[in-house]
Amino acid sequence: MKAAFLTHADGPHMSAYYSALANAKDCDEVVMADPSGRWKDDAKKTLGEKLTRTYTSYAELLEKESPKFCLVSIGADHAPPVIEAALNSGSNVFSEKPACVSLDQFEKLATLAESKHLELMMAFANRTNPESLEARQMIRKGRIGKIYSIDMHIVADQTRLTRPAYHKTWLADKSRAGGGHLIWLGIHWLDLAMYLTGTEITEATGAVANVGGQPITAEDSAAAILRFSNGTLGTINSGYYLDSGYHTQIRIWGSKGWINLDSTGEPKMTWYENKGPNAKQIQTFDVGKKSRGYSPIVARAISAIANDTPPPITTQESLNTMRTVFGIYEAAETGTKKTINTVPVPFQNHPL
Repeated sequence: MKAAFLTHADGPHMSAYYSALANAKDCDEVVMADPSGRWKDDAKKTLGEKLTRTYTSYAELLEKESPKFCLVSIGADHAPPVIEAALNSGSNVFSEKPACVSLDQFEKLATLAESKHLELMMAFANRTNPESLEARQMIRKGRIGKIYSIDMHIVADQTRLTRPAYHKTWLADKSRAGGGHLIWLGIHWLDLAMYLTGTEITEATGAVANVGGQPITAEDSAAAILRFSNGTLGTINSGYYLDSGYHTQIRIWGSKGWINLDSTGEPKMTWYENKGPNAKQIQTFDVGKKSRGYSPIVARAISAIANDTPPPITTQESLNTMRTVFGIYEAAETGTKKTINTVPVPFQNHPL
């Protein structure tokens, strides 16, 4: 299948997306549109002969190529009209997050996708990490019982925020990015919590701040208390606090045990079960050399469109996560509890 790659000068995760497209077995051709011309040579180095044509106009590519799959890596302030054009051309879209600066922008795009029976898939790459798939299968099979609570943190470095070059990027400007750490990194954990447990976040209270005091308008710290559709309570701490690296955790407590995921540490997954052959022992999951990051989720997204199989994330799931993020922002702004209009996605309908 032919894939289109739509980007611009400030497109994020570019090398990861080149590699993902190069490795996707159901993608035999890539066409690319980049009005800036910045990425043409880099794309060719990784994609080689797989990259057949490049354009400086999104509209020209969409008109001439009629792709069924578009990968969009564009800053949040410029992404909505490009995604809209791709959907109107009849293409399914896999987009870098957050793909918008306001919820109404994304809701409009999701409505358009569903009206055309297309998928608008957000790039929540942690979904296809080996430990995530293993944890979701265990939870779905009831291995740790009824879910009681979820505690999450995703912490990155404050150092990047001190650099003058960063201050000029769209990520540092709330009006261009839609928010800060929560909508850029914390969003992954909000999506993963719902994906792992087959529930939706329905209520939030929260707070955001610039704790580091850097000259940026996007928050560097966010915290929220969450209620899920099955009654579970949870928390998230999302911020730039470190000198370097990441600290990550999703710990899920259930009536029969618990699971802990740490995507940037080792081991990636530990768990404990009250019953069974290894009861009362802390166990670990060896992810080995299994692929992780953007390559697996891009490959699954392309294969889903090529073979008409379930996608790794649906339009509704993408919308649920965006509603959650903006719900937390609204709760923080108003200082009140916010009801989030997420829509249930049956757990049994998710492919393992």
